[in-house]
Amino acid sequence: MIDIQRVIQERQSARVPYDPNRKISKQDIADILDAGRWAPTAHNMQNFEIVVVDDSEVLNLIGKVKSRISEEFLRENYEQLSFSKEELLKKKTGILGAMFPPAWVDPSKMAEVASKSEPMPLTQSIRGSPCLLIVLYDPGKRAPASEGDVLGFMSLGCVMENMWLMAQSLGISLQILSAFAALPVEKQVKQILGIPEELKIAYTCRLGYPTGATKYLRVRRDIEDFSHHNRFGNKGIK
Repeated sequence: MIDIQRVIQERQSARVPYDPNRKISKQDIADILDAGRWAPTAHNMQNFEIVVVDDSEVLNLIGKVKSRISEEFLRENYEQLSFSKEELLKKKTGILGAMFPPAWVDPSKMAEVASKSEPMPLTQSIRGSPCLLIVLYDPGKRAPASEGDVLGFMSLGCVMENMWLMAQSLGISLQILSAFAALPVEKQVKQILGIPEELKIAYTCRLGYPTGATKYLRVRRDIEDFSHHNRFGNKGIK
């Protein structure tokens, strides 16, 4: 219990560049995938496929695919930001605005930034990662009586968490790259990897060994902030 608690608490998104020359061993990749396959999924449907990309030529091809920042992302991202450590510690949710370029956190400039931003190659997201795990699902399948396939998306989250915790336990850093699921990007990545048309990219995991410090202020709500004992409103476990 103590070990798994430590792994859970130390898990984080490592947003720094990774060492492209330090490869992930096949055994470590297998262990991470094995953790993913044992994740709980709705009705044990296991509605996922995972493409492992560790060939440098294929990574370079994917890195040339371009994506662009949207005003929607900038404005919704802004709602989750704090602009001082004190503010973040008080809110207990979200992240520091200092992690983003100044223009991304200025509401008066967001429309201009989005309209004038040049498409950025995915290499700026991959940032030296020697291995990507591209997680796919079939939207034509869903858990029984699960409107909007909520249970299916929960299942994909369980797969992600299992793999993330295994990577953490192996000393491998991980970051989720949402840009791969954007429609224009997804289409090109699927073509490069020969992914069938009916499958969609749920998310992409970037794996590797950081070349710089990964520590940053992380916050969580206290148990008393979100738990209710026997009746909603009875805060905490008494």
